[in-house]
Amino acid sequence: MFSNYLIGLREGLEASLVVCILIAYLVKTDRRDALKPIWIGIGVAVLIAMGFGCALEFGSQELTFQAQEALGGSLSILAVGLVTWMVFWMRRTARHLKSELHGKLDAALAMGTGALVATAFLAVGREGLETALFVWASVHAASDGTPRPLVGVGLGLATAVFLGWLFYRGALKINLAKFFTWTGAMLVVVAAGVLAYGFHDLQEADWIPGLTNLAFDISGTIPPDSWYGTLLKGVFNFQPDPTVLQITVWLLYLIPTLTLFFAPVGFASGKGKVKVADEQGPKPSEASKA
Repeated sequence: MFSNYLIGLREGLEASLVVCILIAYLVKTDRRDALKPIWIGIGVAVLIAMGFGCALEFGSQELTFQAQEALGGSLSILAVGLVTWMVFWMRRTARHLKSELHGKLDAALAMGTGALVATAFLAVGREGLETALFVWASVHAASDGTPRPLVGVGLGLATAVFLGWLFYRGALKINLAKFFTWTGAMLVVVAAGVLAYGFHDLQEADWIPGLTNLAFDISGTIPPDSWYGTLLKGVFNFQPDPTVLQITVWLLYLIPTLTLFFAPVGFASGKGKVKVADEQGPKPSEASKA
């Protein structure tokens, strides 16, 4: 449940911040006449995201077991790819998100109502579709026959909306760069579990061999139906009897991704060359002055 709460909180807060920035900028610049198109775009984006989630859930129920597992595994891998790109993108752009959105909004204001609707729709719609896909994949992976995963997502989204309102009212100020860095790291851990489960789905669909080749089986030590087994399943998508492929995929994704994620922003981009050159010593002209 915690992992799904984290997804709802993280993804929902991104969308809430986008909405707050757009609305606050229009109010501050005395362009309240543009609020209606913005809200229309946001409403359409939310409806499409919800429709996409419903289509995934109810559409998959009409498939055979193998087709369901193949679809679930494929979409889980796609969802992990999208959320990985998203956490890296947000880590780099969190500091500049406000100015970027202001620039897009200025251009939309100059173009008219349709551009305003499109700007709001695209800004929120991307977050909504990513959230719907990743939530569906995570709930599918952590499903235990109870509504707890969906309750966790709902609570996370509700918290995100409340925090967004506090941001808008100026009642809450946090370091967004640090917030998105640490929640992004936790989301990478969740994504690793979703990815491993996605490959397990593909094994159950007979797309990939090795379903019976278990890495270990500690079901006797950590029963899946125990409270601690359920907790580990909910937080990390833990499985007491994973296949060798699941463990391999989990490690190959988690270790390199976290290493790159915590590397300095601009790593390997040459941004530190000037500083290094300055530390090698004073220039000849400066030495002569000394």
